[in-house]
Amino acid sequence: MKFKSILGLALAATALAFTAGASAQTYKPEYKMSLVLGPAFPWGKGGEIWANMVRERTQGRINIKLYPGVSLIQGDQTREFSAIRQGVIDMAVGSTINWSPQVKELNLFSLPFLMPDYAAMDALTQGDVGKEIFKVIDKAGVMPLAWGENGYREISNSKLAIKKPEDLKGLKIRVVGSPLFLDTFTALGANPTQMSWADAQPALATGAVDGQENPMALYTAAKLHTVAQKHITMWGYVADPLIFVVNKDIWASWTEADRAIVKQAAIDAGKQEIAIARKGLAEADRPLLKEISALGVTITQLNPQEREAFVKMTRPVYDKWKNQIGANLVNTAEKSIAARKK
Repeated sequence: MKFKSILGLALAATALAFTAGASAQTYKPEYKMSLVLGPAFPWGKGGEIWANMVRERTQGRINIKLYPGVSLIQGDQTREFSAIRQGVIDMAVGSTINWSPQVKELNLFSLPFLMPDYAAMDALTQGDVGKEIFKVIDKAGVMPLAWGENGYREISNSKLAIKKPEDLKGLKIRVVGSPLFLDTFTALGANPTQMSWADAQPALATGAVDGQENPMALYTAAKLHTVAQKHITMWGYVADPLIFVVNKDIWASWTEADRAIVKQAAIDAGKQEIAIARKGLAEADRPLLKEISALGVTITQLNPQEREAFVKMTRPVYDKWKNQIGANLVNTAEKSIAARKK
C-alpha cells in the first residue's frame, strides 16, 4: 500500500509539472502590438505606455513589441481589425475609423458634426454607447479593453483659408479608407482621395493632394507645415477614439490574473494617452494653436454660424449613414450628448 501511495504521489507530481509546463508554454516570448503611428505621436505613445506597464506589472511574463506603421500588414490600415481577429496581430491600439469597414457601428464616431466638444466624446466612450460598442467588437471576434483617443480631426490645405463649404470646391483632400469620409467630402464639393498615411505625406509634399484632415497633435508631430499645409481650419467635424484590444486566442492563453493586469494597464494607459492627445487643445486658450501660428500657419476658427453652414451641407450624409450604422445606436448617442456635463 505504501508503494502504491508513493507511486500515486509521484504520478500526481509529474502530471502537475507537465500541466505547469504546458501552461508556461502558452506564453509567447514576444507579443506583437500593431499601431498606425509610433511613440512620437500620442497614439503610439499610448501603445508604448501600455506595453511598458504590462511588462512591469507581469514581471516580464508578457513582453510586447511595438510595430508602428501597421507594418505587420504592409501598411494597410483598413486590414488591421481582420488581422487581429485572424491572429496575425496579437494586440493593437486601433482607430475606430480604420476598423469601421469591418465593424459598421464604429462609423458612429465619423458622423459629421455629431460630437461638438470633448465632453460629448467622453459621454459616448465612457457611457452606454461605449459599452455597446465593446459588446459589438467582442462579438466580432476581438477583445476590447479600454478607450484612447486620436483626437478631433481638423482640416489643412496648401491653397486657402477654408471658412465656408464653397472654399472646399475642387480641393484634393487626402482621406482615410472609409466610404463615409468619401461621402462627407464629396457633399462639400471637394475631391477626396483615399490613401494610407504612409503615402499621404509625400503626396502633400509634391502637391499631388492639396490637403488632409487629422488631429492637431499629428499635424505638429508630423511637421505638416513643412509640406505646404499652411492653412488650418478648426472645425471639429469628427473625432477618432482609439481602442486597446487583444486577439481572443492570446487573451484566453493568459491566466485570469494576467488578464486582469493587462486590462487595468490598458485602462491606465488609455487615460494617459487621452491627456497627451488633448494637451494644448483642451485648455481655454489652446496654447498649441499659438505654437502652430508661430510657424507661419494661418489658423481659421469658425464661429457658430460658419460652422452651421458645414453642418447643413453634410446633413444628408449624416441621415444616410444613421440607418447604416443603426438608428438605435445613433439615437442613444444623440441623447447621451444632449445630457452631457459640459
